[in-house]
Amino acid sequence: MTARFNNAEVRANSDRSITARFEVRNLTGDAWRPSAGFAMGYHIFDPATDTLVVDGPRTPPGADIAPGEACRFEMRCELPAETGRYRVFVSGMQEHSHWLYERGAEFLLIDSAVEGGRATVERFRVATEGGVRRERMLRSLRRAFTLPVETIVRHRSLIRTMVRRDVLGRYRGSFGGAFWTVLNPMILMLTYFFVFGVVLRTRFPNDPSRSGFALYFLAGMLPWLALSEALGRAPTVMLEHRNFVKKLVFPVETLPVNLVISGLVSEIFGVALFLAGSYLARGYIPASIVWLPVLVVPQILLTAGLCWFLAALGVFVRDLAHVNGFLLTLWFFLTPICYPESSLPAPALQILSKNPMFVLVRGYRAALLEGRAPELHSLWKLCAVSAAIFVLGHAWFYKLRKSFADII
Repeated sequence: MTARFNNAEVRANSDRSITARFEVRNLTGDAWRPSAGFAMGYHIFDPATDTLVVDGPRTPPGADIAPGEACRFEMRCELPAETGRYRVFVSGMQEHSHWLYERGAEFLLIDSAVEGGRATVERFRVATEGGVRRERMLRSLRRAFTLPVETIVRHRSLIRTMVRRDVLGRYRGSFGGAFWTVLNPMILMLTYFFVFGVVLRTRFPNDPSRSGFALYFLAGMLPWLALSEALGRAPTVMLEHRNFVKKLVFPVETLPVNLVISGLVSEIFGVALFLAGSYLARGYIPASIVWLPVLVVPQILLTAGLCWFLAALGVFVRDLAHVNGFLLTLWFFLTPICYPESSLPAPALQILSKNPMFVLVRGYRAALLEGRAPELHSLWKLCAVSAAIFVLGHAWFYKLRKSFADII
């Protein structure tokens, strides 16, 4: 430690300035000489971005400060005219050399704000750069977990409106209209059923009949429908809404969320069709269906995180939309949706069981067909992985979104 602050007092003035009075003790082995460039100064930062906005004037001491001696200072810090919050660092410095706070010395930290052309002091304290860095890291970590949820909750009305507009506008002018929301997933599922159930005669050991294959296959397709629809559109979503990105003050992080909700709408219709078919084929619907919402939560987190990641990356890598289709096809066939798990060799099963979709498909079949709860030891791992992808995907999007308007 090279400096120590004592007896600090801070007050706001009637204009955009604040006055700080404090005592600084020299803990170094050398004298602080004004003739050598020593003075007290202040830096003003934007606390939201940690950007330096003001390098304030210097206040030299009236005489040299010998090692172990203390000197009393009074400084007036002028805040910017723009309304907002500001963080002021008051520290000793050596002109054309260094600031003491950058070398671990104590400094006076003042959190302040400007509103209506007047300054206010929120709080002040003696701090060190290391302590502030740790606080900043903890604050960033906390925001990484809370900001994605806050974004969705704050803009839920906008998301609801955009999803309704997306679902209805996608098929506007067509003969079937919004009914294509039901027809598209139904036709897709029937196509795969014809290829694997009728032509290749694939069967599941739980129920080797053709109707049994249809039910097990369709149960595995339900989570895939929502995920693949959202991820298939994610790389181009920012380009499709470039007007929102470039010309309007718009929460662009909600655009990938719209895709997730639109995919869930398709899945809801798919679940309704599945339950109707299951009742006709078996005469009952198992009570274990109550586990379905528990599976949908990690599914939403996983899909949202991946959509945020692909939406941000798609702005910079335009070929991603073409590569993405191939990757989704590969992911589909690496997941036991249209074939039983028992057909996989043991080494492959051990690797593919780490696939989040593998756990979701197995959980959907357990809840919808087998009358039991999903395997909890796999479910909690899925929740942990999905939550991590959700947080990291949003952090990736949030980090890159400032460049979207320049590139698009």
